[in-house]
Amino acid sequence: MRTIHIAGDSTASIKDMSARPETGWGEAFGNFFQPAIQINNHAKNGRSSKSFIEEGRLTRLKKEFQAGDFLLIQFGHNDQKITEAKGTEPFGSYLDALSTYAQTALASHVQPIFLTPVTRRLYLKNGQLDPNCLGEYPQAMKQFAQKNNYPILDVFTRSQTTLQQYTQEEAKSFYLHLSPGKHENYPSGLCDNTHFSPEGAALVAQLVVELLKETDLPLVQYLDVPHK
Repeated sequence: MRTIHIAGDSTASIKDMSARPETGWGEAFGNFFQPAIQINNHAKNGRSSKSFIEEGRLTRLKKEFQAGDFLLIQFGHNDQKITEAKGTEPFGSYLDALSTYAQTALASHVQPIFLTPVTRRLYLKNGQLDPNCLGEYPQAMKQFAQKNNYPILDVFTRSQTTLQQYTQEEAKSFYLHLSPGKHENYPSGLCDNTHFSPEGAALVAQLVVELLKETDLPLVQYLDVPHK
């Protein structure tokens, strides 16, 4: 059985019940694949491309690699925290970390696939989603992948384009916007423009699949219609 491994942050990770209804797109991703594929989601809340490695998470993940597997790599949100130890420079230590993921995967005959980070729900005064809400990290990853001939799925651009089709109010349904008293985990309510609702996670997973279909990666042959 082939495995899709996911290295990423809270936008992709599996959530504890105490965080629900927050949902990572990695949790919905398996619904788009045939039973011959399994998902090994190692994404973790609060991690950057750098801290994920420093904590030994990539080393532990490598032990689960089998030749012919795939590794999806998506970081950027926490890399922006440059005043913290986890922060990276987009055209510096961020690229160093991305190179480590690629080389680690290839050494185990695993296909690395880079995904630019999903957009935040942040708008400019003109009503357009802020194209700089994740700084230079999406562009840095794209340039890195293209330079080294690694597969790249531009989730950032696709998610911006998709969400722009909705009004600002409608787009709230894809993120964690909860009224006071609506959910027991957030009795005071919540206004979170980074993390996803179940609907948002499903949407992002679908966008990743759409981008995969536009490639000639072997992973495409394992795609299936969504199933319950």
